[in-house]
Amino acid sequence: MSLQSTDPIADLLTRIRNAAMVGKNEVRVPTSKLKKVVAEQLVKNKYLTSVKLEDGKPRGTLVITINKPGANSVINEITRVSKPGRRVYVAAADIPKVKQGRGIVLVSTSKGVMTGSEAVKNKLGGELLLKVY
Repeated sequence: MSLQSTDPIADLLTRIRNAAMVGKNEVRVPTSKLKKVVAEQLVKNKYLTSVKLEDGKPRGTLVITINKPGANSVINEITRVSKPGRRVYVAAADIPKVKQGRGIVLVSTSKGVMTGSEAVKNKLGGELLLKVY
């Protein structure tokens, strides 16, 4: 079985979603730069507890802590918006709000991956990666 996925972000989100549903507080994922940035943005916005990078051969592993042991996950829903078969691009003025502002969207802009509110402040559009609340 190959470790290569057609959509690595969807694979990351599915692993986080499945681990949160069964009550696990940690998940290990093969690393990439984009996965690391997405996970760090989720930590920055307090949807995940922490992200650590473990070196290894042939590639490293991201160790993602979803929540503290004994606590419930903050994530109610986490979904991929833009997919390999159908990319979704938006202008800065058209970035959607999730659950009347209780959730966030992550946008891949020319200045890097950022939340929808940061992209609106910087007047940057881009590809909608995911939404979470």
